[in-house]
Amino acid sequence: MNHVLCGLAANEALPFELVGRLIAVADEDVAHSLARRADLGREQAVALAARVEESAVQLAYEGRLTAADIDPRTRPQAALALLDECSGDPEWARLFARDPDVERRLKLAACPGLPADVRETLAADPDVRVVVELALWTTADLTARLAHHPHAEVRRAVAANEATPPRVLAMLVSGEGLPPAERCLVCDAEETPCAHDPHSPRLDCDLRPGASCDGSHESTLHELAQQALQNPATPIRVLLGFADHPSALLRGLLAARPGLPPETAARLSGDPVPGVRAELAGNPAIDDAVIRVLAADRDHEVRRRLAHHPRVPLDVLSGLAAATRIGSSLLPRMASASPAEVEGLARSSNPALRMLLAERRDLPAGIRDALADDPDAKVVKSVARHPGLSEARLRSMVERHGASVVAGVAANPETPPALLEDLAGQVPPVRKALCEIARHPGATGPALLVCLADRKARRVAAGHPALPPEVLVELLADRDWQVGEAAAANPSLPTAVMAELVSGAEGAPGTRPGAGALGTG
Repeated sequence: MNHVLCGLAANEALPFELVGRLIAVADEDVAHSLARRADLGREQAVALAARVEESAVQLAYEGRLTAADIDPRTRPQAALALLDECSGDPEWARLFARDPDVERRLKLAACPGLPADVRETLAADPDVRVVVELALWTTADLTARLAHHPHAEVRRAVAANEATPPRVLAMLVSGEGLPPAERCLVCDAEETPCAHDPHSPRLDCDLRPGASCDGSHESTLHELAQQALQNPATPIRVLLGFADHPSALLRGLLAARPGLPPETAARLSGDPVPGVRAELAGNPAIDDAVIRVLAADRDHEVRRRLAHHPRVPLDVLSGLAAATRIGSSLLPRMASASPAEVEGLARSSNPALRMLLAERRDLPAGIRDALADDPDAKVVKSVARHPGLSEARLRSMVERHGASVVAGVAANPETPPALLEDLAGQVPPVRKALCEIARHPGATGPALLVCLADRKARRVAAGHPALPPEVLVELLADRDWQVGEAAAANPSLPTAVMAELVSGAEGAPGTRPGAGALGTG
């Protein structure tokens, strides 16, 4: 892969003429970058698809090609992409529905808006994989019929389809009104009883880990229950029995369901498996009583998930913040705190609560500034990115707390260029701060030059438009391909150098990518 040309192909400042020349010499990787250009015209898209067959699919998905540009017999994958976007010719669907290539029929089966006759053809496909794919994506009327399919894998797919009617999902869960499934993927492939070894060395075996069948297709029916539990269209009443199911996985999926009745939630709060209780802790449907039970849970993940609950009472959150590693993200309960609650949180004696409040970016100026002056470094670190802080206050934060807040100050969108230069010059350097400076829109050339000394920051800084052009040219030949690619994509790269790179790709005498003006010889 020529990473410099890939970066150049993505450069938003690449002149129109050079885009055309680059298309003429593009390989698959360069074509991928070219296909994503916002300014790519229709003629250029057609030319790129003709140059690199693989790019036709990407261009179709991105709306750069139309049905008039595609022959389904010579570019079947691109034609299927247009059908997937509901932009293809319906006659193509009829063509692919009887295609001898099963992979094409599989792709077609996942396309929306298929004509009714095409769906009927696919529903009768001799390869069950095609029927399964259709069942995953088709419309409600057909899912109701496919729920009666003799193959358990098709029924599993119907249970996953959110278009499946609730009554059909209830029938799949309970089994009432359905004849027993006759086959599954396990008994299709192996003699029963069979339990698939998840570490099987057989290269010809593609059964899922844990697949088993003793004649009842038990692993597929277990997976069907998983899909139904995760399908929002499944009526909650038919799922409540899973609260006592021996499978912790199924109990955990039930614990996460919206609309969970209080009595079921209360039962699950005492589940012996911490993972089930953690799923329950993240469920917005649980009431205050269950929240308080879970707040006393000994498992860290249960308490952490509960801290992210949108309705956790502030007194409960205070206890969780003091004893649980929550992280520095903005919690939903903090984001929804009322003005009066914000006032109280800002005055809390618990620095963990003040830290969590400081993650908000819409705080009143007085509270924002008070948190910036907080004696606790964790609080100051959280508020450091808040817009509206004065340069004097930002400098004071760095002076008081040093390296622990430097990265946050560097990430503040309103940190002035002079302060960014000072932060870049910290001794010893703060590596996280250098990465933030390297991507800061206000970073200056001098600050970016310092960032180039750090391996990670160098990759980011190479794409910054404030980097001096002569430095950009040197970075094109950097040992780190990510640096070279970022430099080539930098809109500040001189146009003459862009032209030389394209000429090198074209094989012009005396030039090649990485030579000439790049100074690599």
